[in-house]
Amino acid sequence: MRHGGANGLAWSRADRHAGQRMPARPIYVETRIAADLDRVWSATQDPAQHRQWDLRFTEIDYLPKSSPEAPQQFLYATRIGFGARIEGRGESVGTLEKNGERTSALRFWSDDLKSLIREGSGYWKYQPLDGGVRFFTRYDYDVRFGAAGRAFDRLCFRPLLGRATAWSFDCLRIWLEHGTPPPASIAATAACATGRIALAATWIYQGLVPKLLFPDTGELEILRASGAFPGREEAVLRAVGAGEIVLGLALLVFHRSRACLWIMIAVLIVLLAGAVKSQPALLVAPFNPTSLTLAMIGIAAMELVLRRNELPSAARCLREPPER
Repeated sequence: MRHGGANGLAWSRADRHAGQRMPARPIYVETRIAADLDRVWSATQDPAQHRQWDLRFTEIDYLPKSSPEAPQQFLYATRIGFGARIEGRGESVGTLEKNGERTSALRFWSDDLKSLIREGSGYWKYQPLDGGVRFFTRYDYDVRFGAAGRAFDRLCFRPLLGRATAWSFDCLRIWLEHGTPPPASIAATAACATGRIALAATWIYQGLVPKLLFPDTGELEILRASGAFPGREEAVLRAVGAGEIVLGLALLVFHRSRACLWIMIAVLIVLLAGAVKSQPALLVAPFNPTSLTLAMIGIAAMELVLRRNELPSAARCLREPPER
């Protein structure tokens, strides 16, 4: 551990041997928050507020100090599912205030063998701006499990951890700027993601299975009964199936797009109208297109309502220092 300037207040062994042991770059995330510096400081330094918006932690608890001058130590935990959790420990190793800017440095470690992270360090910096605060972090860490652990970290864990940090910073920004509590943002984001995945999976299934793989199970008869494409029903059905798969993939790729939902609703109405016109008996059949269409429109409408308020997005944060 060594102390330096504002950008080098705390460094881990991973920083000192980055070229040999940690070829991946440290994680950097930056956001601008239209709030008072003291409010940002409180929301990030108070454990009760911090654990509300930070996806990386489910528990953060300060430990009693042995003396007023001693570093503030804390315990943290992260639930990883199925009742399991990863536990660790950390401490604030210094706070610097200069020219109105604040920097908080810390180091962290975990003796939990389930934790990929062995130890690390980093800092949070707060720079006052006109009408807000530039808030950013930089941190790095060593990992367990040798070469396999470093490969997994570089290819999977570090990108996910950086994205979770950026999403959390945007969740904090929305809380301080708009007053939306982090639990509400997290719940709305989870609901939108679940609904979007369900819609995309339904479109891909409907395009692939009954139209491309097994067209003789009913879809082809519906198209023939319409009389709209005599002699070309099979080609049209394949084109419709491919289009439904493309729409399903578009819902995933453009997962924040409201326009995709409106296009989907319009397509659903057109497809339902065509099916009912060609075979009115479908209206009273079990598991008929009407019930499926209403359910899908309902899920889309739910997401449209939830997205009327701003939801957190990792894409809004800078992931590289501006000087680069």
